[in-house]
Amino acid sequence: MKRTALFAAAAFALSAGLAQAADKVTLQLKWVTQAQFAGYYVAADKGFYAEEGLEVEIKAGGPDIAPPQVLAGGGADVILDWMPSALATREKGLPLVNIAQPFKSSGMMLTCRKDTGITTPEDFRGKTIGVWFFGNEYPFLSWMSQLGIPTDGSEQGVTVLKQGFNVDPILQGQAACISTMTYNEYWQVIDAGLSADDLVVFKYEDQGVATLEDGIYVLESALEDAAFRDKMVRFVRASMKGWKWAEENPDAAADIVLENDATGAQTEKHQKRMMGEIAKLTAGSNGALDPADYERTVETLLKGGSNPVITMAPEGAWTHAITDEALK
Repeated sequence: MKRTALFAAAAFALSAGLAQAADKVTLQLKWVTQAQFAGYYVAADKGFYAEEGLEVEIKAGGPDIAPPQVLAGGGADVILDWMPSALATREKGLPLVNIAQPFKSSGMMLTCRKDTGITTPEDFRGKTIGVWFFGNEYPFLSWMSQLGIPTDGSEQGVTVLKQGFNVDPILQGQAACISTMTYNEYWQVIDAGLSADDLVVFKYEDQGVATLEDGIYVLESALEDAAFRDKMVRFVRASMKGWKWAEENPDAAADIVLENDATGAQTEKHQKRMMGEIAKLTAGSNGALDPADYERTVETLLKGGSNPVITMAPEGAWTHAITDEALK
């Protein structure tokens, strides 16, 4: 009995020591808790972070939360952001660096009502299009610029409706098309009563104007610290393990997301459907940024018409230093 008790005490002390030794990392998400971020919740739930000696706090985002501002203010060690936003932020003076890119493909698209007569992008002329702003408008503006379609509300152009984070404009007839993600708002339109046969979709990937989404970013100055770099290597390795598990077990991953939704706002049907679509976007990525994908994104952003998101090709905006170590 004494030996057992001593062993238990020693085991407890060891586990307590390990817990105390865990390095803390705070991750700021780009949006609310949902399957878009399943890989990180899976990595926490399955102990992948713990195996790397990390204690990771995952902070949900929302409409009033700008991840770069959270990072700049010291509220997070690492953030998730879309590359247009990250590169714009960098050009404005906050040096964000992409250290990993779990999302290989873009889920962004325009969803249009078929009864408006839209069958090709040329049919956008004279129509009202719902567009997200806060940095998400630039792929659209670049696309229109390349097509030669003005965004000034003219008869031969389009009227841009600043779209909120809902699908009301297409349901209420305020816009012929709205911005949607393959894994989220498109399905909200379907759930609201329109069928796939009522809609025409234009995926940015298919139009050659897709930009990278949901990359992992840190401050450039933080990478000067060897201890921080080591934490990020472990964080990226565990996160990618979480993402690959989520791809292989989409329903179980969605269940883990639901368990972490403190608001209770998400539904099982929507999250499982979302996870199935998200798995298509992370497929093909091992976490390392593909330079060709980066160059395509930069080229698209530089073609953003009279108001491009960036005015010059960035330097030092990404690094393979973390993934090179993490993927060994």
